[in-house]
Amino acid sequence: MKKIPKVTHYIDAEEQEIIQAIEESNVQIPKAKISTKRLQQLQESAQNTINEERAAISLRIPKTDLSRIKVKAMQAGVPYQTFINSILHKEVSTK
Repeated sequence: MKKIPKVTHYIDAEEQEIIQAIEESNVQIPKAKISTKRLQQLQESAQNTINEERAAISLRIPKTDLSRIKVKAMQAGVPYQTFINSILHKEVSTK
């Protein structure tokens, strides 16, 4: 079973209450309803990134951002590092 990231910093008290209620109730977070076409786009983008020569980098980001990225990646059904690569690739490839 995959580890579900915990959010530790909240925007406001309401967000904290909602997230803590979800985490404490052991509710399964449903996967986002993403179209087959969008999933194929993400997979193609990830595959294109994988096939290129790679450079290792170190990047420091807030833990809250990383937790949220991991949640979105799980909802998209891809590993979080692939998800980050996809976002970066999309952003720098857009005209």
